[in-house]
Amino acid sequence: MPPRLSSLLLVVANLLIPIAILTFAAGFFPYKPFLPGVAQYDELEDELSRTAPFDKVIFMVVDALRSDFVYGHSSGFTFTQSLIRSGAAIPFTAHATSPTITMPRIKALTTGSIPSFLDVILNFAESDTTSTLANQDTWLAQLKAKPEGKLVMYGDDTWLKLFPDTFSRADGTSSFFVSDYTEVDNNVTRHVPIELLQTDWNGMFMHYLGLDHIGHKSGPRSPHMIPKQSEMDSIVKQLYEAMESKTHLKSTLLVLCGDHGMNDAGNHGGSAAGETSPALVFISSKLKTISAGLPCPRDVPRSDFQYYSVVKQSDLVPTLAGLLGFPVPLNNLGIFVPEFLSFWSKGDDNVQLMLRNAQQLLRIVKATFTDTHFDGQPDPSSCNHPSSDAERLHCLWDGARAVVNDQKATTTAVLAALTAFLSAAQDTMSSTASNYDISKLEQGIGMAGSAVLMILLTFTTTLWKAKSTALWAASAAISYGGMMFASSYVEEEQQFWYWITSAWLVWLYLKASAAESPLSVPRSILVIVLLSILRIIRRWNQTGQKHAGEPDIARTSLPAHNLILWTLIIATFLDLAQRIARRGLPGAPRQASIIVAIALCLAGFGFKVAYTKADAPELLVGLERMLLAPVEQTSLVTQARSVFLGITLSAAFTILQRFRRSPAYNTPGADVAWPMHDLLTLFLLTQSRINNVPLFLLFELQIQILGSLELTADEITQTSVFLQYSSFFAFGGSNAISSIDLSNAYNGQLGGTGLVDVGIDIVTSKGTASGAARYALQAPFPADVFHGYQPFLCHAGMHESEGASLHMDGFFAQVSI
Repeated sequence: MPPRLSSLLLVVANLLIPIAILTFAAGFFPYKPFLPGVAQYDELEDELSRTAPFDKVIFMVVDALRSDFVYGHSSGFTFTQSLIRSGAAIPFTAHATSPTITMPRIKALTTGSIPSFLDVILNFAESDTTSTLANQDTWLAQLKAKPEGKLVMYGDDTWLKLFPDTFSRADGTSSFFVSDYTEVDNNVTRHVPIELLQTDWNGMFMHYLGLDHIGHKSGPRSPHMIPKQSEMDSIVKQLYEAMESKTHLKSTLLVLCGDHGMNDAGNHGGSAAGETSPALVFISSKLKTISAGLPCPRDVPRSDFQYYSVVKQSDLVPTLAGLLGFPVPLNNLGIFVPEFLSFWSKGDDNVQLMLRNAQQLLRIVKATFTDTHFDGQPDPSSCNHPSSDAERLHCLWDGARAVVNDQKATTTAVLAALTAFLSAAQDTMSSTASNYDISKLEQGIGMAGSAVLMILLTFTTTLWKAKSTALWAASAAISYGGMMFASSYVEEEQQFWYWITSAWLVWLYLKASAAESPLSVPRSILVIVLLSILRIIRRWNQTGQKHAGEPDIARTSLPAHNLILWTLIIATFLDLAQRIARRGLPGAPRQASIIVAIALCLAGFGFKVAYTKADAPELLVGLERMLLAPVEQTSLVTQARSVFLGITLSAAFTILQRFRRSPAYNTPGADVAWPMHDLLTLFLLTQSRINNVPLFLLFELQIQILGSLELTADEITQTSVFLQYSSFFAFGGSNAISSIDLSNAYNGQLGGTGLVDVGIDIVTSKGTASGAARYALQAPFPADVFHGYQPFLCHAGMHESEGASLHMDGFFAQVSI
């Protein structure tokens, strides 16, 4: 193919990639309309509300409160368990749909609706105000609308973003500094005694974050987990005793719940059983009138974390509406929990509670299926075999309406008919809540497919020149594409990249062995060393779904031997310092390069030490005096910004020298890529978890070995692709939202943080490995390695190694789409 046409196709393909992604995202994250306004009682419902058993609610959210944390034998919630046994508490497992992230779950808990996956993105931006619920009907708005309604809130400031100007008194805490699991909760607890003495509120909200932070740091088996559970249990005890002893709290309902759970690695965001099974406990001495108590802890915890009755999180909304006496919010998809119907002794009251829930859900059904006339009679023949969800719901509603109007029907029969409609409507509306725009999804896939075709056309010439490497590329692409059709393979994608990278290195070993002469350097031995390093990297972080949380090097071995950990970290920074001193500032005096290298690496190392003191002080036990003394007087923000400023100035100097055509670049082998590579490595070191820092030393060994193997351009490109994927997973990454690491997303930032700046930090911290592997392998190799690629690359106007890797990276990027 002519070079000009090849370049044109590459440009068009790379322009199509972001357009395809944006188009697909527009269909995957559509705007979902909601019913405007606020629900109002009619005369009959208003009379029923006066018989509500409670007039106040204390809503206590413990972030990531998985069901077994409360109901299991190893739980620290001993007082709560005693309340369950006595009947003063009724327990449930509240199923949380994906995404199991705080903001979407709070929306589900307060509106009863199904949140959007777009909320996952907005969840990470502290400055975001677009996701407010101020204009939606929620049970908080209903509670505040009651006579003398007043709400107070302490804890996760996500509530303050979602409900601006809703709380009369509030004190928010940031949810993203996951290293803090003490002060973040003390800041909530300090308000509790004061608020329990106040008589002016009818809703008190608390959101504790410490347990979730412990999970993110060290998983559900952390030694800090049980003490934190006991601390939360003591808050429950304090609240319950106040409810029993203070007159103004006699009719108060305490709700203890988790917004989501966590998986075995301590993370959340996906749909694993542990992530979707938070606890939900209703607590009040009044509950003893309807409950004789249940055994707790459970003798045999269920593997799927489903203890006691399982309800949906959205079911909380109509249940609180009935128990507190306010209308069900307009957009609710929940169903009143039947265990609480016993509070109303009259069968008619039970029917009215369920009927108003059914009528509220019917309004949403009507707004969705506008072509169906639910007020009329359905075709009897269609009810035997309904052809659509609308027909099925129409028939169920007609049947329920007929039973309600039947004077001879028993209360049990009426409740059964209403429940049948409610359950079907809930399932149908929950499944249609996503409301994907199929046409935009198809357009996005079509554009991505066109980009793949264009890349394949430009890729054929390169493949033809390197037939063996082309066979590997084709095999990997076909295997990888086929793997995407099975969810279990997607969840364990790291195994594919580890396997194919190992197989590729074995092939390089066989190739090197066949080409070696008796007097040559034993390149086959170098490949064996590469395989050994890869094996260590594979065991660094356990990831995926099946083995997440299992013992590994980063979270098990190194924390138990922190002297070895810090020795490796110091070796990593020393190696980087000598590289920056040797080639970091082209054109600068040798002494200046050494001084800058030492200053930059000392600043970076000092920042990591200080950050570890705040993030994981257990890793510094026994080493505090030696490591902390030089840095403990300077704030983390100042240290981070000093490192970033030094890196930026050094990079600017390097680029400026390049544009000025410094004589330093006229020496053989000199290239801007090496100093930029070293500066990038320093930046990525600051953005990585301290346990992962030694990985960069292993990566540098890989680079040095690969540089001595005399690989061809296509082999370098292929190796780069395989290593960037395998190294991403080695850092603990996975295809689950739950593996997003926020611990370095706020380095050097103060105040409210926005979506862009936090996003850049998340990408650099989570994409550390793949970015480092790609850049390290592509840029530094000398031009003569890429003999045979000159015509296309010169015409494209890029460095030869960049051109070769562009083909392969683009090819795999399109296959991934």
